[in-house]
Amino acid sequence: MTDVSSESMRPIAVIGPTATGKSDLGLDLAETLGGEVVNIDAMQQYRGMDIGTAKLALDDRRGIPHHRLDVLDVTETATVANYQSAAVRDVEDIIARGKVPLIVGGSMMYVQSLLDEWSFPATDPDVRAKWEKVLADGGTEAVHRELALKDPEAAASILATDGRRMVRALEVVEITGAPFAASAPTIGEPRWGTRLLGVDRETTELDERIARRTDLMFSAGLVDEVRALIDVGLKDGVTASRAIGYAQVLAFLDGTSDLDHARERTFIGTRRYVRRQRSWFRRDPRVHWLDGANPSLLASALEAL
Repeated sequence: MTDVSSESMRPIAVIGPTATGKSDLGLDLAETLGGEVVNIDAMQQYRGMDIGTAKLALDDRRGIPHHRLDVLDVTETATVANYQSAAVRDVEDIIARGKVPLIVGGSMMYVQSLLDEWSFPATDPDVRAKWEKVLADGGTEAVHRELALKDPEAAASILATDGRRMVRALEVVEITGAPFAASAPTIGEPRWGTRLLGVDRETTELDERIARRTDLMFSAGLVDEVRALIDVGLKDGVTASRAIGYAQVLAFLDGTSDLDHARERTFIGTRRYVRRQRSWFRRDPRVHWLDGANPSLLASALEAL
């Protein structure tokens, strides 16, 4: 592991709920401190998933290098373990070049895997396939029932609509014989001495921002984006096809939902996800919280650092 000998090169993580303003703050800090951005949003890893993930367009990145964007095809499965190993290399390369890594995003388990050196239980293709079949045949309700029987604590902590995470929990429980939580890391000194900044906003304001963002995504061509991704295998993707917004548009294109319903379900799904992010990140005492609505947000972040 790279020895971070200079305080000025220690990574900075800008994390927190969706739609709070993390991307802009990450860019501001990168410009001010001489840094490069490492994406830590799982779905922004996918090529072509731009509108629905609010991925910064190339022209909006201010010439700042971004890493872990557009590194997966939609047919590939995004995994925390693969992200972890690749992102560690990116961060340490940035440090070795004398730059400051700005780790920006809100994928909860990805953040914890990168900063807390989470060691993942092995995977078993046969066990995984068994629970994936339960999910495919019976939906999220079926895997939630199974998880409630085998690991009530995990069933209570994982969102009942998060089928993939419940499948992983069932796989870990079956392989290890221990509760899913037993594999979670202990929060301590973050890897590389990373400084953690959390960006949040007042709930009513954030809900309004989510609503505006959802409307903008649909008016900016989310449906056409999904149509184009279907042509390159989106429906075959295990993780990409279940992303918020994409799953709802797929239902519309399959004729099982109308467009207004797809838009509404995207907003509701995003708002629910934001509540989970807030709950998850607020448990971490290392995070220094900032108000994304503060007009002096950059100054407040620099003061906190």
